[in-house]
Amino acid sequence: MKPLETLARTTTPDGTALVLTRRDGIYRLMLDGQELMSSRAHGSERALAERACARLAGHPNPRLLVGGLGCGYTLRAALDASPPGAQLVVCEFFELVVDAHRQWLGELTGHPLDDPRVRLERCDLRRLLPSDEPFDAILLDVDNGPWAFTLPTNGELYSPQGLTHLLASLAPGGVLAVWSAEPCPEFTERLTRAGFAANCERADSHGRRHWLFFGQRSRRAGT
Repeated sequence: MKPLETLARTTTPDGTALVLTRRDGIYRLMLDGQELMSSRAHGSERALAERACARLAGHPNPRLLVGGLGCGYTLRAALDASPPGAQLVVCEFFELVVDAHRQWLGELTGHPLDDPRVRLERCDLRRLLPSDEPFDAILLDVDNGPWAFTLPTNGELYSPQGLTHLLASLAPGGVLAVWSAEPCPEFTERLTRAGFAANCERADSHGRRHWLFFGQRSRRAGT
């Protein structure tokens, strides 16, 4: 086994260490010693985009917001499932992750940031919400779920007010998709209370069981 390489390191606004490592060709992003993402297990990240885009079947020019760049698998799957006229905005808070894509991670998924349909926003996702120009789908993989946050302030995304902003940022019939490492039945109920038609689906990835939450806005404008 090859030695563990530390490729990049930074400190989050709350003082936590964020570290990108590589061993035997496997990349891992660690936050305070806990794995946030791995290039080895990515089936559920792809499923998040594939299942959301399937709900948009027939839309000629969908507009998507991808929250969290990670290793790029969600963005890659969204691009693969989207037509040539699609527009994708990917939002990533950490400069370390964007730089890592330029140096190492991009080759894992065919350099999705170079696709002309993609616009990168390096900022806090909350700055883009609510959006004046609605999205047809919003894909969130910025945390380990609606209960375990990369940044403490991310909890606002899943709060009643945050879900109101997300709903308002979707076009009629638009889809919200949220990745989670664990089931969270209360979050499905929270989505429903916020006005979404909500459900939760299981998605397995390299022997790991993950969960995908989906919330769809009514197709009637204004609801």
